[in-house]
Amino acid sequence: MSDLTKIPVTVITGFLGAGKTTLIRHLMANPEGRKLAVLVNEFGTVGVDGEILRQCADENCPDENIVELANGCICCTVADEFVPTIEALLARPVRPDHILIETSGLALPKPLLKAFDWPAIRSKITVDGVIAVADAEAVAAGRFAPDVAAVDAQRLADASIDHETPLSEVFEDQIACADIVLLSKADLAGEAGLATARALIEAELPRKLPILPLTEGVIDPKVILGLGAAAEDDLAARPSHHDDHGEHEHDDFDTVVIELPEISDPAALVAAIERLAREQNILRVKGHIAVAGKPMRLLVQAVGERVRHQYDRPWGAETRRSALVVIAEHDDVDEAAIRAVLLGGVAA
Repeated sequence: MSDLTKIPVTVITGFLGAGKTTLIRHLMANPEGRKLAVLVNEFGTVGVDGEILRQCADENCPDENIVELANGCICCTVADEFVPTIEALLARPVRPDHILIETSGLALPKPLLKAFDWPAIRSKITVDGVIAVADAEAVAAGRFAPDVAAVDAQRLADASIDHETPLSEVFEDQIACADIVLLSKADLAGEAGLATARALIEAELPRKLPILPLTEGVIDPKVILGLGAAAEDDLAARPSHHDDHGEHEHDDFDTVVIELPEISDPAALVAAIERLAREQNILRVKGHIAVAGKPMRLLVQAVGERVRHQYDRPWGAETRRSALVVIAEHDDVDEAAIRAVLLGGVAA
């Protein structure tokens, strides 16, 4: 690759637990001759997604090409982290052919696209495309706009009222910025759910986009890589709720990291996490757990009341540490109450 050729970057955005990491794992396993690099922007202090991706590292995407930016939203740390990380990747003896960026589920993609205009990197990389991953089952259930007609009627009646939740704004900004929308967990949503989700998303899109079903992250890389969108030069076509704001805030959301003792019953922990979603409106839980008598780590990932857990790898020389990152809207984060439910589940 000529040094004058811009390296394409695919930005993969999507709500919490939509399946971004699963999609990237599939792309890493099917690079079609590309040397890949991956930037993961975690929200919280425990890098679960980065660890998951490192397990898939190979000669096409070596471990040193998987970089975590865990100190805040990627678009808020441009000078301190994003630009130096890109520069370091481009300075490596073997430069990547393509860079994948997994944004935090809370990130607004448009401010990130603006970062590609920074003088230090604008001649070196380009946004090949923005891929929004949306949980088909959740969208079909109307969790972001339960009654669009009623919201529109309220807006017309009183434009001064803030009718949308922070979650809906994040979701709408993500799909409005996209070049392709992937409806993940298509197998769980079914044909009817997919049709409903597609209709809801189409109603929010500022322009017509491909909306494709996705199960377990599997899609032909040719469909989503190599789009040549140059999205950093196409910002006007990607409207945002925050276009009039000089800066955007993430104070709507908060995280806590809950340390737990070694557990004996994973099912009891799952029940406690489900209870958090039901009773405390917890959005996302992820982390690793030490289970008594088990030499392997238990990987836990939850979106609302949907909890997945599996043993991912042996602890080895690593300290057996149980820690969960818990994410919710700011007013729903009561660390003491969250800790009590989780510790109660472990002790049950």
